[in-house]
Amino acid sequence: MKARMKKVYPQTSTAFAQDDRQAASVSTDLLPLAMRLSTTLASISEAFATLDLTGGFTYFNKESERLLQRSAPELLGKKIWLEFGEAVSASVQSKLEQALTTKHHVEFEEFFVSIGKWLEMRVHPFEEGFAVYFRDISARKVAEEKIHHLAFYDILTELPNRQLLLERLERAVNDMQIAQQFGALMFIDLDNFKTLNDTFGHLKGDVLLQQVAERLTACVRQEDTVARLGGDEFVVLIQGLGLQSQVALSKAQVIASKVLSVLGEPYDLAGFEHHSTCSIGVTTFGAQPSSVSDLLKQADLAMYQSKSLGRNMACFFDPHMQTVASANAALNADLRTALQNHELVVYYQPQFDRARRMVGVEALLRWQHPQRGMVNPSDFIPAAEETGLILPIGQWVLEQACQQLAAWSLRPETAHLSIAVNVSSRQFRQPDFVDSVVAVIQNCGCRADRLKIELTESLLANNMESTIAKMNALKAMCVSLALDDFGMGYSSLSYLHRLPLTQLKIDKSFVADVCTTPNAAAISHAIIVMAQSLGLEVIAEGVETEAQWRFLADQGCGYFQGYLLCTPLPLVGLESFMRSHKE
Repeated sequence: MKARMKKVYPQTSTAFAQDDRQAASVSTDLLPLAMRLSTTLASISEAFATLDLTGGFTYFNKESERLLQRSAPELLGKKIWLEFGEAVSASVQSKLEQALTTKHHVEFEEFFVSIGKWLEMRVHPFEEGFAVYFRDISARKVAEEKIHHLAFYDILTELPNRQLLLERLERAVNDMQIAQQFGALMFIDLDNFKTLNDTFGHLKGDVLLQQVAERLTACVRQEDTVARLGGDEFVVLIQGLGLQSQVALSKAQVIASKVLSVLGEPYDLAGFEHHSTCSIGVTTFGAQPSSVSDLLKQADLAMYQSKSLGRNMACFFDPHMQTVASANAALNADLRTALQNHELVVYYQPQFDRARRMVGVEALLRWQHPQRGMVNPSDFIPAAEETGLILPIGQWVLEQACQQLAAWSLRPETAHLSIAVNVSSRQFRQPDFVDSVVAVIQNCGCRADRLKIELTESLLANNMESTIAKMNALKAMCVSLALDDFGMGYSSLSYLHRLPLTQLKIDKSFVADVCTTPNAAAISHAIIVMAQSLGLEVIAEGVETEAQWRFLADQGCGYFQGYLLCTPLPLVGLESFMRSHKE
């Protein structure tokens, strides 16, 4: 009985658990594939979509809806390039084909016109189509555009800067050579721009530059380039001026004339009417190979030619300008080493009183070049002025003169002699000029009253009060002051009585004609009478004949210098002359 009542229990709990897991596994495998795929896609936080092999949308997540401003029902089944416009169709389609062909993902950037955004797209191919990720990069593109603008455009005028001009010019030279056409390059510099800045301030100058940029842009076609190189320098690049050089030249002349006219019209600088002009240099290019640097140099040379001819004009480059510029460059290079190589020497031309007694000398600079020989001062002094080398050279001449005065002061027969030194306007305008003269006199131990500084009339044109103050400081030290080439420069009689001068020097051009030209004789006479009334000495330079000497002496001129009496001499020759003259 008990045996029949015995229960038969199922398998252990462990066995039941294994059966349950097997059942669950079978149940999971039977879940719809679409449900699992949907769950996976929903977990993607990026803007994500899938496309079939024809480019039609098969899936579109919530982030894509937000970014692309479309709902999934709107897009499913529609082609991406049709939905988002023709602007992206060719690019997107070609990238899909590239991914499908290479079996590798493709990344690219595209501007979606319909939503006004730059998107970065990553396309991953799979068997049934493509997985596409979208990322908004509009902010980065704006930043890149700002960086590009800063790198290639002038901040003040918004014009292309030098870097962008060079790139466009390089391309234009190649294009014109291929097309066998001509173009032109214009270098434009505003006349007297520094005066505006110094007088009314840089804000007014900036307004002028902005208005010049606007006017230049209006003078040319949209395909031409107007650039600002910096400061008050602008460049205009013009292409497509024709197949014939003469035609191109004629068209360039018309444009240059238009620029001169437009930039010459009055400017309204915040309520202040300003009149300005410009100087233009033009060079053409075309069929023959040309380098960018050569074209810029040529236009620049032509611009400086227009400056030298009086400004407010356009000059066209010709090969002679390049020849002159190359020669000047070589001269400047040699001049830089002349001082350290001891090639510069001082000659002395004696000065005499009415009794033909030697009273002093003028120190005259000479350059004994190892290859060129003796270089004429008129050939290198302008170059020294332009490059600023006149400052160390002028200082050296002053030191040489003071050293010689100190040496002469030790000899009774020469202690009375003075030395006149020419000082350039640039040297005199240096803030420390007076201090430098004091230092040289003290270091050399010479007498200040034996030093005479000759100044040109150009000093009187600007900064008159500063000039007079410096002259008074030198006069207080007992340094003599002479006005050189009187009658050829500024010659303002209203200022002459205020200048602490010792001597006026009649220009040699008047002296040369005193016996042949009534006007020259009258001017020389007037200078002598005026100087005497002001208590000033008068010295005539360039006296070459007895007739000239006699006329000037009869008029009351007190001192003389010129070839009639003695030529400029090196120190050894001067010492020999003084010995023979004494005898």
